[in-house]
Amino acid sequence: MDEIIRFDNVVYSYAAAGESQETMSGPGGGGAAESGRSADGHRQPEPDAGAGGTPALDGVTLSVRRGETVAVLGHNGSGKSTLVRMLNGLLTPLSGTVTVCGIGTGEEDRLLEVRQKVGLVFQNPDNQIVATVVEEDVAFALENLGVPPAEIRERVDAALRDVGMVEYREHAPHRLSGGQKQRVAIAGALAMDPLVLALDEPTAMLDPRGRGEVMETVRRLNRERGVTVVMVTHHMNEAALCGRVVVMDRGRIRLDGTPEDVFLRADELRALGLGVPQTVALARGLGLDAAPLTDEDCARVIFDFVRGGASAGG
Repeated sequence: MDEIIRFDNVVYSYAAAGESQETMSGPGGGGAAESGRSADGHRQPEPDAGAGGTPALDGVTLSVRRGETVAVLGHNGSGKSTLVRMLNGLLTPLSGTVTVCGIGTGEEDRLLEVRQKVGLVFQNPDNQIVATVVEEDVAFALENLGVPPAEIRERVDAALRDVGMVEYREHAPHRLSGGQKQRVAIAGALAMDPLVLALDEPTAMLDPRGRGEVMETVRRLNRERGVTVVMVTHHMNEAALCGRVVVMDRGRIRLDGTPEDVFLRADELRALGLGVPQTVALARGLGLDAAPLTDEDCARVIFDFVRGGASAGG
């Protein structure tokens, strides 16, 4: 797989950048507290870390390859949301570089090109939807970029199909469930035909059903369209569904590997204030050196353990 995103020794501090948790705004202007999106379709969000001069990112080096699914974990203030906002130039490094398909996110004359390659979705769907009709919201960024109407129609239709929301195209967004609203927000990002989908805790405000809908949508987009996914999450079971897990603490990457490798290091995760998926916790509670990520894997590990014990007992 080809490298699509690269962080090289990236440092960022909100205070040093002249930002604050209340006033931070993205490159398109507009305060973080404002509802809605900038002209290219990206809402200006609130930072999650780095107040008081503490680096939100402190020498981060990371490479993401085309087609990967990467979960980013960390306690509040670890820098994970800052990292994902670097992906499309919403924030730019104080030192070091972030490149997308070889384009530096600090190259202002190519910022639109970067944002067309990286679609960004945040945790609160109500703050990302700006139109009163679903299909109009999905078309918002395309219209602002002057895309021809026929192409807008084609892209909106394709994006709604990809997230399973075609039948709701003429509905009012405020009448949708949380999971459906988040799928509309994802459709808005997909309409830009991105190579990368960056999601900042997209299921944080959803009930279990809504979380399931969104995760199935994201996994299908990766599987069927080859979209690279970088997703911040607090849910360990969601991280277990990704091909790679990155763990952050105090602006630095502490762990990086497959879900099995990372969740086997339960003691290190606990020291960072994090847990493991329930299936892994169960196996560890039985004293097993295993990290089963699905219910089926967990049942098999326990069955083998019980069968082994019975055999040993004669």
